[in-house]
Amino acid sequence: MSVKAAADELCLTPSAVSHQIKALEGFLDTQLFERFGNRLALTLTGEAYAGKLTHLLDSFLDETEAIHAAPRRLRVLSTPGFAARWLVPRLSRLEFAQDVRLRVSNGAPSLDFATNDADVVIQWADQPRPGLLVEPLMASTRYPVISPALKARENVTRPEDLLRLTLCYDETDDAWPQWFDAVGLAGVQLPQGPTFPNCELSTTMVEQGQGVSLAYDAVVRGTLASGRLERLFEAVTLPMAIYSVACLETRSDEPRITAFRQWLRAEAEMEGVLPQRYRAAAE
Repeated sequence: MSVKAAADELCLTPSAVSHQIKALEGFLDTQLFERFGNRLALTLTGEAYAGKLTHLLDSFLDETEAIHAAPRRLRVLSTPGFAARWLVPRLSRLEFAQDVRLRVSNGAPSLDFATNDADVVIQWADQPRPGLLVEPLMASTRYPVISPALKARENVTRPEDLLRLTLCYDETDDAWPQWFDAVGLAGVQLPQGPTFPNCELSTTMVEQGQGVSLAYDAVVRGTLASGRLERLFEAVTLPMAIYSVACLETRSDEPRITAFRQWLRAEAEMEGVLPQRYRAAAE
């Protein structure tokens, strides 16, 4: 009940506090305080209003402190293939891996940060977008992969042997003609096979022994090391950018987002899959 004490707590002048009280009473069209010289007392309406507001402000403070004390989680959105074959096997090497909340998309990850509930998106390709920071992450060649069982059963030893097998095709950037060009079989009639919306589905089908796919080296190295797939032949396609990291430009300097982007880049550079033009820019 002291204008001066309230002014000191709020870092205002007593006249500013008095002005705000009068403005509030005018807005509500009711008296909140009774004045007895330099003393103040709440009216019955003022007491009821103050009690309700105190409860609301206490709840606001509790919620704010709960969020402030909670772990700083990083929400990452990516394709299922990238998550399963590349990100998850390496995630334990990230210092704050326990705070990463990984989500996968049914199709191409949404870059609408207003609705995608993500802090960072790992997307296909690296086209720039207004308002976003887009950093190339991977460039990769491609080569055929096959399950060990199918390779043994069909006695696959030459590139020509693939022409009698089921080939898996990708809707995005399919490169079988380029690969056959590279092995000297330009213009051959390619066998029919299923077409998938992304390379992850075609690679999964091949793991099950149902054909041969043209896999990205940067993505399937771990699968090859596990023995679930085998690489066929030395010929490869020309390297192309396949993944990039996107975040809002206005948030790109936030510590967790910056640390995650730097970690991804370091992992890709360690494996030699960071795009050459990006390595040059970073240097």
